[in-house]
Amino acid sequence: MPDADRSPGDPTSPEDTSPESTAGGPLLGLVARGLELWLRQRCQAVQTIEIHLDGSMGGLLRGHLRGVRLQARRVVFENLSLEWVELRSEAIQVRTGGLLRGQSLRLDHPFRVRGSVHFTEEGLSHSLTTTAWRELGDLLSEQFLGVSPLETVRLRDESLIVQARDPHGLAEVETRLVLTSEGLGVLPLDGRPMLPLPMDPAITLERAEVRAGRMELAGEALVRP
Repeated sequence: MPDADRSPGDPTSPEDTSPESTAGGPLLGLVARGLELWLRQRCQAVQTIEIHLDGSMGGLLRGHLRGVRLQARRVVFENLSLEWVELRSEAIQVRTGGLLRGQSLRLDHPFRVRGSVHFTEEGLSHSLTTTAWRELGDLLSEQFLGVSPLETVRLRDESLIVQARDPHGLAEVETRLVLTSEGLGVLPLDGRPMLPLPMDPAITLERAEVRAGRMELAGEALVRP
Protein backbone atom coordinates (compact mmCIF):
# COMPACT_ATOMS: atom_id res chain seq x y z
CA MET A 1 0.00 0.00 0.00
CA PRO A 2 1.26 3.51 -0.72
CA ASP A 3 2.16 5.86 2.08
CA ALA A 4 -0.45 8.61 2.22
CA ASP A 5 0.52 12.27 2.57
CA ARG A 6 -2.95 12.80 3.96
CA SER A 7 -5.61 10.42 5.14
CA PRO A 8 -8.94 9.88 3.35
CA GLY A 9 -10.54 11.75 6.20
CA ASP A 10 -8.51 14.86 5.29
CA PRO A 11 -9.71 15.58 1.75
CA THR A 12 -7.53 17.33 -0.77
CA SER A 13 -8.15 21.05 -0.99
CA PRO A 14 -10.01 22.02 -4.20
CA GLU A 15 -7.12 24.33 -5.03
CA ASP A 16 -4.53 21.57 -4.69
CA THR A 17 -5.01 20.00 -8.11
CA SER A 18 -1.61 20.44 -9.80
CA PRO A 19 0.50 17.38 -10.57
CA GLU A 20 3.86 17.22 -8.82
CA SER A 21 7.06 15.25 -9.46
CA THR A 22 9.74 14.05 -7.11
CA ALA A 23 12.62 15.00 -9.35
CA GLY A 24 11.52 18.31 -10.94
CA GLY A 25 12.33 19.42 -14.44
CA PRO A 26 10.15 20.60 -17.29
CA LEU A 27 9.84 17.18 -18.94
CA LEU A 28 8.66 15.54 -15.70
CA GLY A 29 6.11 18.31 -15.27
CA LEU A 30 4.93 17.78 -18.83
CA VAL A 31 4.56 14.04 -18.24
CA ALA A 32 2.66 14.67 -14.99
CA ARG A 33 0.21 16.93 -16.79
CA GLY A 34 -0.10 14.37 -19.59
CA LEU A 35 -0.86 11.62 -17.07
CA GLU A 36 -3.49 13.76 -15.40
CA LEU A 37 -5.19 14.38 -18.74
CA TRP A 38 -4.94 10.67 -19.61
CA LEU A 39 -6.60 9.76 -16.28
CA ARG A 40 -9.32 12.40 -16.56
CA GLN A 41 -10.20 11.16 -20.05
CA ARG A 42 -10.79 7.67 -18.63
CA CYS A 43 -12.96 8.85 -15.75
CA GLN A 44 -16.43 10.35 -15.92
CA ALA A 45 -15.53 12.82 -13.16
CA VAL A 46 -12.56 13.74 -10.97
CA GLN A 47 -12.86 16.53 -8.43
CA THR A 48 -9.20 16.74 -7.41
CA ILE A 49 -6.09 14.77 -8.30
CA GLU A 50 -2.49 14.89 -7.09
CA ILE A 51 0.23 13.05 -9.02
CA HIS A 52 3.80 12.35 -7.91
CA LEU A 53 6.31 10.93 -10.39
CA ASP A 54 9.29 8.79 -9.47
CA GLY A 55 11.80 9.21 -12.29
CA SER A 56 14.54 11.25 -13.86
CA MET A 57 15.05 13.25 -17.01
CA GLY A 58 17.41 10.61 -18.37
CA GLY A 59 14.98 7.82 -17.68
CA LEU A 60 12.11 9.66 -19.32
CA LEU A 61 14.16 10.36 -22.42
CA ARG A 62 14.58 6.58 -22.64
CA GLY A 63 10.82 6.14 -22.15
CA HIS A 64 11.08 4.82 -18.58
CA LEU A 65 9.30 6.09 -15.46
CA ARG A 66 10.07 4.29 -12.19
CA GLY A 67 6.56 4.75 -10.87
CA VAL A 68 3.61 7.04 -10.22
CA ARG A 69 1.72 7.75 -7.01
CA LEU A 70 -1.64 9.44 -7.11
CA GLN A 71 -4.35 10.55 -4.74
CA ALA A 72 -7.74 11.61 -6.08
CA ARG A 73 -11.01 12.66 -4.51
CA ARG A 74 -14.58 12.19 -5.73
CA VAL A 75 -13.86 10.09 -8.78
CA VAL A 76 -16.48 8.48 -11.02
CA PHE A 77 -14.93 5.57 -12.92
CA GLU A 78 -17.03 3.14 -14.93
CA ASN A 79 -20.12 4.51 -13.13
CA LEU A 80 -18.64 3.78 -9.69
CA SER A 81 -18.71 6.84 -7.42
CA LEU A 82 -15.47 6.72 -5.40
CA GLU A 83 -14.88 9.16 -2.57
CA TRP A 84 -11.12 8.61 -2.38
CA VAL A 85 -8.56 6.80 -4.54
CA GLU A 86 -4.94 6.19 -3.60
CA LEU A 87 -2.67 4.24 -5.97
CA ARG A 88 0.98 3.53 -6.64
CA SER A 89 2.16 2.03 -9.92
CA GLU A 90 5.09 -0.11 -10.86
CA ALA A 91 7.53 1.12 -13.54
CA ILE A 92 5.77 2.48 -16.63
CA GLN A 93 6.95 2.77 -20.22
CA VAL A 94 5.93 6.15 -21.68
CA ARG A 95 6.33 7.87 -25.03
CA THR A 96 7.39 11.45 -24.46
CA GLY A 97 8.07 12.44 -28.07
CA GLY A 98 4.43 13.25 -28.73
CA LEU A 99 4.20 15.37 -25.59
CA LEU A 100 7.08 17.54 -26.79
CA ARG A 101 5.12 18.09 -30.02
CA GLY A 102 1.94 19.01 -28.15
CA GLN A 103 0.29 15.61 -28.56
CA SER A 104 -1.36 13.38 -25.93
CA LEU A 105 0.65 11.09 -23.69
CA ARG A 106 0.92 7.51 -24.96
CA LEU A 107 1.12 4.46 -22.71
CA ASP A 108 1.58 1.35 -24.83
CA HIS A 109 2.28 -1.36 -22.24
CA PRO A 110 0.15 -2.79 -19.41
CA PHE A 111 1.31 -2.02 -15.87
CA ARG A 112 0.26 -2.92 -12.34
CA VAL A 113 -1.00 -0.60 -9.63
CA ARG A 114 -1.52 -1.20 -5.91
CA GLY A 115 -3.68 0.82 -3.58
CA SER A 116 -7.18 1.39 -2.30
CA VAL A 117 -10.52 2.95 -3.13
CA HIS A 118 -13.11 4.22 -0.66
CA PHE A 119 -16.89 4.44 -1.04
CA THR A 120 -19.21 6.51 1.09
CA GLU A 121 -22.69 5.21 1.83
CA GLU A 122 -24.15 7.72 -0.62
CA GLY A 123 -21.64 6.91 -3.35
CA LEU A 124 -22.09 3.14 -3.03
CA SER A 125 -25.88 3.43 -3.09
CA HIS A 126 -25.75 5.66 -6.16
CA SER A 127 -23.34 3.29 -7.92
CA LEU A 128 -25.53 0.23 -7.36
CA THR A 129 -28.62 1.98 -8.72
CA THR A 130 -27.02 3.20 -11.98
CA THR A 131 -27.84 1.38 -15.21
CA ALA A 132 -24.33 -0.10 -15.34
CA TRP A 133 -24.45 -1.64 -11.84
CA ARG A 134 -28.20 -2.04 -11.19
CA GLU A 135 -28.06 -5.76 -11.99
CA LEU A 136 -25.56 -6.28 -9.16
CA GLY A 137 -27.60 -4.17 -6.75
CA ASP A 138 -30.77 -6.05 -7.61
CA LEU A 139 -28.94 -9.38 -7.23
CA LEU A 140 -28.11 -8.44 -3.63
CA SER A 141 -31.69 -7.38 -3.00
CA GLU A 142 -33.25 -10.48 -4.58
CA GLN A 143 -30.82 -12.88 -2.93
CA PHE A 144 -31.20 -11.54 0.60
CA LEU A 145 -34.65 -9.91 0.66
CA GLY A 146 -36.55 -11.66 -2.12
CA VAL A 147 -37.52 -8.36 -3.76
CA SER A 148 -36.06 -5.83 -6.14
CA PRO A 149 -35.03 -3.22 -7.07
CA LEU A 150 -32.42 -2.36 -4.48
CA GLU A 151 -33.36 0.90 -2.80
CA THR A 152 -30.18 1.77 -0.91
CA VAL A 153 -27.28 0.42 1.13
CA ARG A 154 -26.12 1.66 4.50
CA LEU A 155 -22.69 1.41 6.10
CA ARG A 156 -22.90 0.93 9.86
CA ASP A 157 -20.02 -0.10 12.10
CA GLU A 158 -18.48 -3.04 10.18
CA SER A 159 -21.66 -3.97 8.32
CA LEU A 160 -23.18 -3.34 4.91
CA ILE A 161 -26.97 -3.15 5.20
CA VAL A 162 -29.01 -3.92 2.08
CA GLN A 163 -32.44 -2.26 1.88
CA ALA A 164 -35.41 -2.66 -0.48
CA ARG A 165 -39.18 -2.18 -0.46
CA ASP A 166 -41.49 -5.14 0.02
CA PRO A 167 -45.30 -5.13 0.40
CA HIS A 168 -44.93 -4.41 4.11
CA GLY A 169 -42.53 -1.46 3.81
CA LEU A 170 -38.78 -1.12 3.98
CA ALA A 171 -36.96 -4.44 4.42
CA GLU A 172 -33.29 -4.80 5.24
CA VAL A 173 -30.59 -7.35 5.96
CA GLU A 174 -27.25 -6.84 7.68
CA THR A 175 -24.22 -8.32 5.91
CA ARG A 176 -20.42 -8.41 6.10
CA LEU A 177 -17.84 -8.33 3.34
CA VAL A 178 -15.79 -11.52 3.12
CA LEU A 179 -12.63 -12.19 1.12
CA THR A 180 -12.13 -15.75 -0.09
CA SER A 181 -9.58 -17.40 -2.35
CA GLU A 182 -12.02 -16.84 -5.20
CA GLY A 183 -12.71 -13.16 -4.54
CA LEU A 184 -15.22 -10.99 -2.70
CA GLY A 185 -18.42 -12.22 -1.10
CA VAL A 186 -21.30 -10.74 0.89
CA LEU A 187 -22.30 -12.76 3.96
CA PRO A 188 -25.68 -12.19 5.67
CA LEU A 189 -25.48 -12.23 9.46
CA ASP A 190 -28.73 -14.18 9.76
CA GLY A 191 -27.08 -17.47 8.80
CA ARG A 192 -27.90 -17.62 5.12
CA PRO A 193 -25.20 -18.57 2.59
CA MET A 194 -22.66 -16.08 1.31
CA LEU A 195 -23.22 -14.51 -2.09
CA PRO A 196 -20.00 -14.43 -4.18
CA LEU A 197 -19.71 -11.30 -6.31
CA PRO A 198 -18.49 -11.25 -9.92
CA MET A 199 -14.92 -9.95 -10.11
CA ASP A 200 -12.79 -8.48 -12.87
CA PRO A 201 -9.94 -11.01 -13.41
CA ALA A 202 -7.50 -8.09 -13.70
CA ILE A 203 -8.16 -7.16 -10.03
CA THR A 204 -6.87 -9.01 -6.97
CA LEU A 205 -8.35 -7.84 -3.67
CA GLU A 206 -6.31 -8.08 -0.48
CA ARG A 207 -8.64 -6.24 1.89
CA ALA A 208 -12.36 -5.43 1.93
CA GLU A 209 -13.92 -3.81 4.97
CA VAL A 210 -16.47 -1.34 6.26
CA ARG A 211 -15.36 1.10 8.94
CA ALA A 212 -15.93 4.70 9.96
CA GLY A 213 -18.84 5.07 7.54
CA ARG A 214 -16.86 3.98 4.47
CA MET A 215 -16.27 0.84 2.46
CA GLU A 216 -12.65 0.27 1.51
CA LEU A 217 -11.33 -2.13 -1.11
CA ALA A 218 -7.57 -2.58 -1.39
CA GLY A 219 -5.36 -4.68 -3.60
CA GLU A 220 -3.70 -4.84 -7.00
CA ALA A 221 -4.91 -4.33 -10.55
CA LEU A 222 -3.51 -4.69 -14.06
CA VAL A 223 -4.05 -1.54 -16.15
CA ARG A 224 -4.27 -2.05 -19.90
CA PRO A 225 -3.89 1.31 -21.71
